[in-house]
Amino acid sequence: MLAYGFDVIPFVLLVLILAFTVHEFAHAYSAYKFGDSTAYNEGRVTLNPRVHLDVFGTIVFILVGFGWAKPVPVRRSNFKKPRLMGVIVSAVGPLSNLVMAFIGLLILYLLWTFGGIETWSTGTQKAALLFLVLLVQINIVLFILNLLPVPPLDGYRILEDVLPVAGREKMRQYEQWGMIVLLLLVFIEPLYRVTLGPIFALQYDIIAGFNTALSSIFGFRIPVEQLFRVSGGL
Repeated sequence: MLAYGFDVIPFVLLVLILAFTVHEFAHAYSAYKFGDSTAYNEGRVTLNPRVHLDVFGTIVFILVGFGWAKPVPVRRSNFKKPRLMGVIVSAVGPLSNLVMAFIGLLILYLLWTFGGIETWSTGTQKAALLFLVLLVQINIVLFILNLLPVPPLDGYRILEDVLPVAGREKMRQYEQWGMIVLLLLVFIEPLYRVTLGPIFALQYDIIAGFNTALSSIFGFRIPVEQLFRVSGGL
């Protein structure tokens, strides 16, 4: 997955604060709007990162590219349509990361077009580009990661709401092993290469798709592949 040098860590930390905060806020806000006030009562319907961040999960992400925030409590029984609304509440978190990634690349294009970035100092240029590149990259990785059908990730909750009752009960028998399996797949390199590796390689296709869409709008193409080497993560 991702790996960063010490000089990049402050930028990674800032991006993670934004990404985790927006992701968890999206879960909490959508659940509240659908009639479940559990997260609201715990103060989670906010963009204050202090209530969403898990310190250990953030540190682990910086070290190995895999981490987590504090999960938002959701009681699906409070929804009028528990399964449908449960899917939406689970999905909006990863989707918020995808939107943030697109916004990051859009800002790059706007800077290239209207920002006069060529007049900035070299240090300012590098810092701005590094932050935006990491904003795109990390949010896409979080989008893919959270859609994996492994507990306690959002993809598992979506699958749980989609499957019939018998399927859900079968899944729950193995739920306690989800995090252990996921960690094994992340940290054992041979397993990672044949399982999660191809899945996370989809980040390149997503970035290329975003870049193609924006280049057709702005009339020029930013060399995203070259820029992403700046982060040390690709």
